[in-house]
Amino acid sequence: MKRRLLHILEYARKKGVSYGDVRWVKRHYRNLSALNQKLEHVADNRSEGFGIRVIVRGRWGFSSTFRKDRRSLERMVDEAINIAKASSLTPAVPVRLSKERVYKGKYSTNYQIDPFSVPMEEKISLIIACTKEMMKVPNIRVARAGLDFFREEKIFMNTEGTITEQEIVNSGGGIFAIAVDGDEVQFRSYPASFDGDIGAGGFECVERLHLLENAERVAHEAHDLLYAKQCPSGVKDIILGPAQLALQVHESCGHPAELDRVLGTEASYAGTSFITPAKRWTLQYGSPQVTITADAMLPGGLGSFGFDDEGVPAQRVFLVERGIFKNYLSSRQTAVGFDEKSNGTMRADGWRNAPLIRMTNINLEPGDWTTEEMVKTTQDGIYMETNHCWSIDERRLNFQFGCEMAYEIKNGKKGQLIKNSSYTGITPEFWNSCDAVANKNEWKLWGVNHCGKGEPGQVMRVGHGTAPARFRGVQVGIGKWKK
Repeated sequence: MKRRLLHILEYARKKGVSYGDVRWVKRHYRNLSALNQKLEHVADNRSEGFGIRVIVRGRWGFSSTFRKDRRSLERMVDEAINIAKASSLTPAVPVRLSKERVYKGKYSTNYQIDPFSVPMEEKISLIIACTKEMMKVPNIRVARAGLDFFREEKIFMNTEGTITEQEIVNSGGGIFAIAVDGDEVQFRSYPASFDGDIGAGGFECVERLHLLENAERVAHEAHDLLYAKQCPSGVKDIILGPAQLALQVHESCGHPAELDRVLGTEASYAGTSFITPAKRWTLQYGSPQVTITADAMLPGGLGSFGFDDEGVPAQRVFLVERGIFKNYLSSRQTAVGFDEKSNGTMRADGWRNAPLIRMTNINLEPGDWTTEEMVKTTQDGIYMETNHCWSIDERRLNFQFGCEMAYEIKNGKKGQLIKNSSYTGITPEFWNSCDAVANKNEWKLWGVNHCGKGEPGQVMRVGHGTAPARFRGVQVGIGKWKK
């Protein structure tokens, strides 16, 4: 395979490209789910192919192919060059890339049990058993369980001499119960909503979730929510559980820090960002309790890797440090405009797509509190957990989140169960209201396997490390924005 990639680059050089990089990517994805004690579906997808980027006349060109013969690979290069030449007919600033060292390295996810070697019967038995346990609880109408497995092998080379080889393995899953009584419908997910929790590792990631052991409890929570107290409306202190906070970090911290969105090159599909370059190093993004990092080197993270799809090594970067916005997620092209080097966040969804700036593991760093201490020092508040729905504007500024389950907090004690809980905010105001973050003992790294971006659309796997955190004076329920 390396000989093929070297031939592609040599052919591109002969055609006069000023820069070129090529990726070979082989993927295997398996997903299965059970619904109400029956197997619902099994998907087993495999793909393999090549993608090349070139710079000609100061413009990018990209092409891809699944064919391996020499002529097809050369046609791929020719097409990328022709696209770059066509792009050069339009006025634009010529592409410049930050200088990088030549890297030659290998990276592989550390895992114990190959998830694709575990018998299918064992996986099916597990998810069906989970739905059976949930169906034992009254009023449960829908019980679903699913597992997700992913392997990606990749070789990257560029005309500067960098060569990297990687193998990424992901595993995980989750369960979901819907309870119905008349017109009232409530549901609960575990360990998180939207496919559960997925990490970098083998089948041991599934075993650590203890899905079957939690199935009955999750179903009972869905049942109890049918008869729970409605979420009040007004301004209250809230404590967000770690799964909910992971999505909050994703939407209001990760996406707005993507430098292509800031510069307007990623706008029509997913929007831009309110963090304009003038705000860097000056914007009070959050309180001194808030430190946000982008860390692609965390063991077990869905956003962990050895090298990005420009051959830049994985890094740990402070996006927000003690409340002050410090850095963007960047590429070689966007970083050079700030006289900086890329911090290694360019990734592509397979071989068919060109890389984009993507989140890695975007984390709210742990603080010094415990959840118990937060509850004890909250007089009038709500503890909310697990996302139900959300909405956020295209600049990642105004948002609303709904949660599956919540508890009332009165005079330092957790009280009644609350249903249909929600909260709204404006990103900097919200993060500046954070006065407490739980410590490293309550911190967990979550996996999100369906982050969408780009046109044509690409789906990326990213991670978020969070611990419970408290926010003061937040609008909850249905009501007017706080002033």
